[in-house]
Amino acid sequence: MPVTQLRPNMDHWNERVDLAAAFRWTERLNFHEAVANHFSLAVNKDGTQFLMNPNQMHFRRIKASDLLLLDANDPNVMDQPGAPDPTAWGLHGSLHRRVPHARCAMHVHSIHATVLACLADSTLPPIDQNTATFFDRYVIDEDFGGLAFEEEGERCAALFADPKRRVMIMGNHGVMVIGNSVADTFNRLYYFERAAETYIRALQTGQKLRVLSDAIAEKTAAELDDYPGQADQHLSELKAILDDEGSNYAS
Repeated sequence: MPVTQLRPNMDHWNERVDLAAAFRWTERLNFHEAVANHFSLAVNKDGTQFLMNPNQMHFRRIKASDLLLLDANDPNVMDQPGAPDPTAWGLHGSLHRRVPHARCAMHVHSIHATVLACLADSTLPPIDQNTATFFDRYVIDEDFGGLAFEEEGERCAALFADPKRRVMIMGNHGVMVIGNSVADTFNRLYYFERAAETYIRALQTGQKLRVLSDAIAEKTAAELDDYPGQADQHLSELKAILDDEGSNYAS
């Protein structure tokens, strides 16, 4: 039986399954930070209702049925039983309230993206195909203000005003990636961490970098923007591997 039919009476089941798979694979890649990071996915038209991981539950254990369904416009969310992590609410609630094109949002402290965020110059130059993917498609937050409670979350959300820029290099913090779906966002997160690793390792050689021209970098990024079906197939294959292993993510 397809995993999408195992719990037909729970709302947004297919979306829950996709998000649970993303949590499981993020842990496998060691992109997670103990129980501190968070993903969310909008499930209504204006994006204000969203799924998110429970407070401080390890990514390796999260199942589709565990995900919280929250309303970004509900002022009482943090007063209810089973409330989310307050920094997750501050960051993701603000995003889903203020940024309609952020259908899905993934925040992690993955190692190489975080190293990049700690550099005085957190620019990611286009030195290969993966780094070129993000040419003129990210924003750098230069004003880290501590834990992402609601005021900090609102400030961060305002930096996503340009729909073209779907990665935030959160200076002194980590990375936030947004997208149209779980597949789109996870694929972007995966490749951003790979791109950051390539750049950090290239810096470690101490050699002069071979940087692409702006024209070639933009051409490469545009071609990858339109590459057919890669993100959906990436997630589909990861779910197939989890299914083959007997994972309970889709329960």
